[in-house]
Amino acid sequence: MSEQQIGQGTQVTLHFALKLEDGAVVDSTFDKTPATFAVGDGNLPENFEQLLHGLSAGSKQSFTVAPEKAFGQHNPSNVQTIARAQFGDMELEEGLMINFADKANGELPGVIAGFDDKTVQVDFNHPLAGRTLTFDVEVISVADAPEEATAE
Repeated sequence: MSEQQIGQGTQVTLHFALKLEDGAVVDSTFDKTPATFAVGDGNLPENFEQLLHGLSAGSKQSFTVAPEKAFGQHNPSNVQTIARAQFGDMELEEGLMINFADKANGELPGVIAGFDDKTVQVDFNHPLAGRTLTFDVEVISVADAPEEATAE
């Protein structure tokens, strides 16, 4: 019997680490419970999922992921200027993440990029936009996905 490989219709349990170019770890399961997901369920970005196709239990890989295949390039038009008055008495600081109401998605996170007495610049790009990432994986198991996980 051959080892089952990751692909459509499979459920995968793995450890992963997502790192910046300088080696700083953004997220990792290596020191906690491994992640389990069904391929195509939306828990992992599609481009990251594609990298796993063909791997089987016991596989260990390290992938370099360009911004275009990760969280996109930083888009200057996603930095918005909002009137300071919209923030009321909120204490602002650069790097502060705030959730904003969004008609389409419910909530949209934004990061304070700068501010003065009259305006606030809010960056709505993904925090990892424009970054080349390293995606380390160790596949623990691959099995047929439960039917409800793959149903459209």
